[in-house]
Amino acid sequence: MTTFILASASPARQAVLTAAGIDALVHVSGIDEDALAAANPTALPADLVVILARAKAEFVAGALREQHPDAVVVGCDSMLHLDDELIGKPHDEATARRRWAQMTGRAGDLLTGHLVLRISGGVVTSTASGTCSTSVQIGDPSDEELDAYLATGEPLAVAGGFTLDGYGGWFVDGVIGDPSSVVGISLPLTRRLLREVDIRVTDLWRTRPGAEGNGHQGAVNK
Repeated sequence: MTTFILASASPARQAVLTAAGIDALVHVSGIDEDALAAANPTALPADLVVILARAKAEFVAGALREQHPDAVVVGCDSMLHLDDELIGKPHDEATARRRWAQMTGRAGDLLTGHLVLRISGGVVTSTASGTCSTSVQIGDPSDEELDAYLATGEPLAVAGGFTLDGYGGWFVDGVIGDPSSVVGISLPLTRRLLREVDIRVTDLWRTRPGAEGNGHQGAVNK
């Protein structure tokens, strides 16, 4: 059986996969995303999210290919594109507050980049990458609501400073495109990329809805 490895620390991405029938092995790359983005200042927005996704996937593949010689590794990265700027994770409350002042009542493009890497017999045999863009209409929270949202800590560690599937969902007025990409992993794009490396997504599913996992669920090196 091919092991599905998610090169991401995001519990939201894992939850999307679990709900869609895949029990992913999670391994965090530890890549410094801000440093890598700074090292690629001329990259186009759609290219930069793939560069970051590639770095994560390649790091994890190198760490796990002996332990999991037949696997597919999926790297992911997301950023909000607004005002010709890519907005990543705020990391602190002051930055998140500034981002929300910029985003409130406006629409931005959530760019999600994926890199799918196939390992066969302990050797990387093929890769596929792509990006999808989803328009997100941000709402207009009151000052009290924004204070409460920032106090949860949730927006500090997510692209753009908001979520669709958590507390932030209260302040997202609409989505045009793939909702799963806003959560962090685009199911349609991942399916297409898996097909490019000769893996059918249906072969990675649990045998039936609600069945026990295949033993790969959980986190490694969190």
